[in-house]
Amino acid sequence: MALYKRGNIWWIRVSHRGKRIQQTTGTEDKIAAQQYHDKFKAELWKVEKLKEKPKKTWKDAVVKWFSEMQHKRSLYDDRLHIKWLDKYLGDFYLIDITKDIVDEIARAREAEGVKPATVNRMMALVRAILRKAVNEWEWIDKVPLVRMRKVESKRIRWITREEALRLLAVLPPHLSAMTAFSLATGLRQSNVTGLRWQDVDLIRQHALIHPDQAKMKKAIPVPLNEDAMDVLRSQVGKHPEYVFTYQSNRIIQCSTKAWRAALKRAGITNFRWHDLRHTWASWHVQSGTSLQELQVLGGWASFDMVLRYAHLSSDHLRAAAKRVSVLKLRNATLKFIGNEPIPQESASLRP
Repeated sequence: MALYKRGNIWWIRVSHRGKRIQQTTGTEDKIAAQQYHDKFKAELWKVEKLKEKPKKTWKDAVVKWFSEMQHKRSLYDDRLHIKWLDKYLGDFYLIDITKDIVDEIARAREAEGVKPATVNRMMALVRAILRKAVNEWEWIDKVPLVRMRKVESKRIRWITREEALRLLAVLPPHLSAMTAFSLATGLRQSNVTGLRWQDVDLIRQHALIHPDQAKMKKAIPVPLNEDAMDVLRSQVGKHPEYVFTYQSNRIIQCSTKAWRAALKRAGITNFRWHDLRHTWASWHVQSGTSLQELQVLGGWASFDMVLRYAHLSSDHLRAAAKRVSVLKLRNATLKFIGNEPIPQESASLRP
């Protein structure tokens, strides 16, 4: 039967290339459902016989995107962007999404006062979905140009130890524990919220972030200092699987209303959860940790990433600076010639 009901909604069932396709028509009207069925079969015929691309909507692409990207760590953020985009792209056919439409969407997002980086993340998602539609699903032939906004160099926002102590004192217990652990290890939010007891060795004071959990897809060994160990000991027995939970449930989102309220009470402004990682790295550099050591500890794939913190300490350059000492060279020269004055032109040191 080509048409059948599920509840009050009509569905279609058709066969194509030996496969059965079942799909909702989204309507309770049988006549409209029949028209949907006939149009759907006609498009399948065009795709097979005339080699035309299937006419797919933005919503079709979104549904397929989420079905294939369940492993994506930023899926929660993707859902927020998709929800906002719905009123602009809605039932647009993919082939009708042009550069002008994409630019208009970006301008509308900017008009709401969001930062260029936020606009870029949304535009990158649109581009990624459209690229899937071209390269993998073969629904369209090309991706329209998606223009990114100019973003200033990434800021390095960190807080002092005194500010950190104020923040820890006013946070709810579950967020306070996660914040303290983040400041002690530098782990990203997803690695803290997803940390399992099976990946923690309290005896060896060591934890492990597996490649599929790491941003760079490489395992990250996490040595646990005394601050981190104190936090872990306080969490023992609260949940059989996850280290950090709230009311016996795994924590997914940290930047909550409680987090923002605590920042306000602590008198800390312009500070995000990810800045805990910046703070950890900044404290390390200021305490003498080399940039090479910091790269390994933080799980960065590129040395350029840790160079962002180089300005916080000159320790890593001190040895190089000592290789050339003009004053010692001058004193040695004076001693050799019996402390007689050196003519101005002779005293000049040239490479």
